[in-house]
Amino acid sequence: MLPTDEPHSRFTSRRERWLWLSASLVVAAIALTLVIGPVLAELVRYREVLDAGFVVGLLLVGATVVALALHARARGIELGIVLAGVAICTLVVTRAGLSAAERTHLIEYAILAALIHAALEERGANGRPVPHPAITAIVATTLVGVLDELVQAILPGRVFDPIDIAFNTAAAVTAVSLGVALRWLVARTGWN
Repeated sequence: MLPTDEPHSRFTSRRERWLWLSASLVVAAIALTLVIGPVLAELVRYREVLDAGFVVGLLLVGATVVALALHARARGIELGIVLAGVAICTLVVTRAGLSAAERTHLIEYAILAALIHAALEERGANGRPVPHPAITAIVATTLVGVLDELVQAILPGRVFDPIDIAFNTAAAVTAVSLGVALRWLVARTGWN
């Protein structure tokens, strides 16, 4: 019987179920922005509001990464590396001169990729084969981004933007790469 105590569960554990539910909520939030995005943009026209929203988004990304690291029992130097990675990414994003829309893509898709990757890792750790979880997480996140852009192509007042797809993919690659690097470092050094 699986750790969920349910004989025919699709999930290998309660944690995997929670991670997939969280990823689904992020996808739902992304989909919701298709409808309310223009309204929100009109409401938050002032730069201070957009900057504050971006800071809140960065805090959510940081909290997600730290929560996943803590669940993996990262301590001391490992947690320091996670926080340094989040800080470096934050500095790069804030100094890159990106628009508010481009920055929100980075936040949304980084969180989504981290959650998908963690869910796939959890699934593999519990005996269900998951070939190349990092690549699978990046591809899945990119596909959500492509679908998001395709839907925008048919909505009035929205446009298909391949640059947004590139930002979505870059966010996925960055989030998953940080997770893989941390896991490698922990395994290589024996910190734990």
